[in-house]
Amino acid sequence: MEGLIGLVSTLHKSCTKLGDFGSDPLPSLWDSLPSIVAIGGQSSGKSSVLESIVGRDFLPRGSGIVTRRPLLLQLHNIDSGEEEYAEFLHLPKQRFTDYSENFSLLLLDLTIRAAMVRKEIQDETDKITSNSRQISSVPIQLSIHSPNVVNLAMIDLPGLTKVAVEGQPETIAQDIEKLVRSYVEKPNCIILAITPANQDIATSDAIRLAREVDPAAERTFGVLTKLDLMDKGTNALEVLEGKSFRLQRPWVGTVNRSQADINTNVDMLAARKREREFFATSPDYAHIASKMGSEYLAKLLSRDLENVIKARIPGIASLIKKGIDEAESEVDQLGRPVAVDAGAQLYTILELCRAFDQTFAEHLEGGRSGGDRIYEVFGTMLPKAVKKIPFERHLCLQNVKKVVSQADGYQPHLIAPEEGYRRLIEGALNCFKDPALASVETVHRILIELVRKAIVGTQELRRFPTLQYEIASAANAALMRFREESKKTTLRLVEMESSYITPDFFRKLSATNVVPYTEAYYLKISSNVASYVNMVSESLKNSIPKAVVYCQVRQAKQSLLNQFYLQLGKKEGKQLARLLDEDFELMERREKCLKRLELYRAARDDIDSVSWTE
Repeated sequence: MEGLIGLVSTLHKSCTKLGDFGSDPLPSLWDSLPSIVAIGGQSSGKSSVLESIVGRDFLPRGSGIVTRRPLLLQLHNIDSGEEEYAEFLHLPKQRFTDYSENFSLLLLDLTIRAAMVRKEIQDETDKITSNSRQISSVPIQLSIHSPNVVNLAMIDLPGLTKVAVEGQPETIAQDIEKLVRSYVEKPNCIILAITPANQDIATSDAIRLAREVDPAAERTFGVLTKLDLMDKGTNALEVLEGKSFRLQRPWVGTVNRSQADINTNVDMLAARKREREFFATSPDYAHIASKMGSEYLAKLLSRDLENVIKARIPGIASLIKKGIDEAESEVDQLGRPVAVDAGAQLYTILELCRAFDQTFAEHLEGGRSGGDRIYEVFGTMLPKAVKKIPFERHLCLQNVKKVVSQADGYQPHLIAPEEGYRRLIEGALNCFKDPALASVETVHRILIELVRKAIVGTQELRRFPTLQYEIASAANAALMRFREESKKTTLRLVEMESSYITPDFFRKLSATNVVPYTEAYYLKISSNVASYVNMVSESLKNSIPKAVVYCQVRQAKQSLLNQFYLQLGKKEGKQLARLLDEDFELMERREKCLKRLELYRAARDDIDSVSWTE
């Protein structure tokens, strides 16, 4: 069972190293770990209780708020005779072997002099809070290996206060309570509510807060300090026996060193002995002496923490498995870090271009919206535009008469107004240029939009804004070239129709029974030209889409990035690296995800290494 507390200590270390200590909005492994959290008001004796449990004088002392960062205290019982030492997570491989004076620090087999554990806690606190009197949620992690401790993991928090003193921000009381609440309101937290016996328990900040977050008192231990300082003739039996304030876990009384003892450096082990003697010889507490004192409290907490951990391990293992699956899935979506080798970078860029091409093709060919809009241009918009061409105005009686007369000049035509026919047909067919060019422009706009959608819709490209811009620029430049070629081709189609008029069509028509230069004569000409134009219209409605597809759509599908590839082959390593500059927010998100994945995998391995089912 000793391995269970060690397991949680290891998981706490992993969380702290990777920055997961409950401040991240993502689901936190830290929040799921069982922990014992010591809370109490200033001058409640909280520091003395923790030092008595450890058997060492190591916590910062002074006026005002001295604990300004959470302290993760991990106790490891070692065999008698082994070297006793302390170790900070932020100072790996450094062993603190003296708690009271300057002490030896073992680093890479070299013994050097360094500051006390207490000073290191103070210095590390000042690093985060910049020597101010503010508090920080970033924890300090301290492991103590000693034959005088039980296996235990605890968290010490700043003491609750009601008012700010000089140098402290006006909101210090609210800031501390918010920090303390962030720990004790979690259902996996075991609350160690520390209250001085010489004060009214009804005014205890620790008990008040414990009641609020644990109204059923299911996960609260009560600790009464300073029992030796109560008024003569009074005792705390009503509280300690659970009569005045009942908890589902027991109350434990402690007698810690006085300020005079601290000032004269009374040995902690001697203080433990004196505490045992106090309860054993007290007429008030002798009958419960075996369940009082800091040594009993440590064993009680260790046993309770082991039981809680054992009950929580299956749920933690399940959370870890789910976390690994989710983190791996997110890493796959975000992509792996970019290689630094130029060849690998070129390969990555080409693969990203291929992915873009595939997404763009899906928009054109189906599966995604896009191709249907191009079909709508040819199936609906072009026929409507042709239908709106004002042929009736061009072929009205007055205009036909005018065109035919102008074509004849001073010499009236002898048989049929051929030149007049040609001019009327050319004029009518020129009206097809606008719908043809409109088709080209509309398809161009659709293709531009599909490029944008393909850029956004290519998951792999989202990481690289510079490459997105370059691909979009190259694609749009290619589409403009295709548009210009399409314009030329569609205009040629219209001009081809007007440059050669099908003679057989008119040879089948007779005007023989119509008197020349009469109204009927001109109406007949108008009707013949309209018939021919309608025939050509059906032809153009089929050939214009073919030209647009051939010159724009087909080219976009086959060679959209050809020029980009040519330019890409000329780029050097630094230029390739610039194309793969990632979006900072995405890089930050992936880094967090990779850290979380590392945390969960390490946690899974740690759990697998412990036999917790026994």
